[in-house]
Parts: sequence; C-alpha cells; structure tokens
Amino acid sequence: MAALAILLGGCSGPDSTGTVDVRVARGSGSLAIGHTLRTAGLIDHPRVFSLYVRMRGVDQELKAGHYRFPEQARWPDLVDMMVAGSVVTIPVTFPEGFSLREAAPRLARITGVSADSILRLAEDTLLAAAIGAPGPTLEGYLFPETYRFAEGVDPIEALTAMVDRYQAFWGPEERARAESMGFSEREVVTLASIVEEEARHPEERPVIAGVYLNRLAIDMMLQADPTVQYALGAPRERLLYRDIDSVADNPYNTYTHTGLPPGPIASPGEAALRAVLEPADVPYLFFVARPDGSHEFTRTAREHINAKNRIRRESS
Repeated sequence: MAALAILLGGCSGPDSTGTVDVRVARGSGSLAIGHTLRTAGLIDHPRVFSLYVRMRGVDQELKAGHYRFPEQARWPDLVDMMVAGSVVTIPVTFPEGFSLREAAPRLARITGVSADSILRLAEDTLLAAAIGAPGPTLEGYLFPETYRFAEGVDPIEALTAMVDRYQAFWGPEERARAESMGFSEREVVTLASIVEEEARHPEERPVIAGVYLNRLAIDMMLQADPTVQYALGAPRERLLYRDIDSVADNPYNTYTHTGLPPGPIASPGEAALRAVLEPADVPYLFFVARPDGSHEFTRTAREHINAKNRIRRESS
C-alpha cells in the first residue's frame, strides 16, 4: 500500500508549480492514456496507472481532449479531471448582428470543421427544429456573447450551446409581451435582427423598432436596407436601386414585399430584442441616416425627403 501511495502522488517534486499540456486522443484506453501521461512526465508507470483506473471503475469514463494538468498532480487528480472532461477551453466572441455567414468561420476555427460545413449545419431546417430554434434555420438564434469552447468541440454541440443561450432570454414575461403584441417568437427575433442591423447608436434601437412597428400596423413596406443586403447574399457599401430590383422576388426584400421577411437576417442581442418588446411610442414612419450613424426621424414622406436632401447637402 505504501508503494501505491507513492505512485498516487505522481512523479513531480513538491516545489513544482507549473502545468503540462496533454492531448488525450479520441478512443484512447486507460493504458494508452497512461503512456501519454508518462511521455508528458506526469507519471512513471502506465500499466499500474491503467490498473488504478480500472480499480476505480472509470476506465470507460476518461474523456478525450486537450488538458492542462498541474505538474504536481496526483493520480486521483489526473483521473478526476479526465472523468469530468475538464479540458482547456478557448474564448470565442460573436458580436451582435453577426449572420450565419459571419459566425461560421469563427466556429470553424474552434471545431476544426470547414466554414462551409458549419454553414450547411446551421441552415439545416431539421437541425433548427431539433435543437429548439424557431427557424426556419439557425439564423438569428446564435446568441451574441463570448463563449468558451473546447478545442475540437463538436459543431452541433457548439451550435446547441448558442441556441440554449438565446432561449435563456425568453422568460414568461417576454413570451407574454410578444403574445400581447400579436407576434410569434420568430417574428420578434426577425424584427429585432433588422433593428440590430439598422441601429448604430444604442439609444435609437427602441425608436427604430417603434418606426417599423408603426409601418407594420398600417401594412406599409418596411423598406429596410439590411434585408436587401441579406437577400443579395453579400454586403454592398452603398445600396442602389438596381440592387433592389435584382432581388425583387426574394421574400427578404422588404422593398418589394410587405410585412416581415420569413426569418431573421442576423443574430440580435438582448438590447435589440427588448427594443422590439418595449418599443418607443413614437409617431414616426421614416428615418434617414446621418454621417455619424445616427438617424433623423420624421412623420411624413415630405419631411423624410427634406431631411434626406438637407443631410446630403450638409455632407457634401
């Protein structure tokens, strides 16, 4: 027993305070893991380590991945970390307003799967339904936040974690508010995604939401440039009439189709979602952007044209 106690203490000296990076390959048994740990200088006896793991009854529970073990870790500590899957995680940030096409490359870097494959998964309507997104795809439901994912994380696991974070936004009050507005969850997120793309100044989100809700109330086309950009499939620095005409039949073109598009065009953050659920009570139907990204809001088409002309003159 004394010999086993010495083994359990590891092979590092008492003053060791560093860490050792170890990658446990998928499908590795306890003996193979023991050899990996010996190569890393953490243990001396792989076969005895394998026996210890089996005696603990966890030989089928050691998880693969990238670990960062303390140099002085005892065998129980090493095993506990692998049973828990306490792998190294990497922070990945997804800003507000990211579309699936923008999010896919970041997920590709952390998962090791190509961006095109990630995009195909995220656009799969069956997957969206399976993990509880309102659909039609995962567009709009990968909640903007900084996540910590393990290197090589399964892409579906990562996508599910992001949708789970989105779902955490929806409590009883939010659902009741959407219902009182006559909106489905998807419709709230769809409008919020447009607000997210339009607003450059946070304080304007509720006002922009109010403008669009006023338009919807009178069956007026939203005429939201970001939806046309989405229909085009690639951003344009400046949207031209011919761009709008080129996607006239696309249901995401809110210059040619009334009402909301079929689904979100990007992932709105919490502030944009709340702006739709708690919009500003404003009389406006129009807004035009100033050079600094803020907007001038107006009530009538004549006021809107005057504002556009004035801003154009002041900017030239």
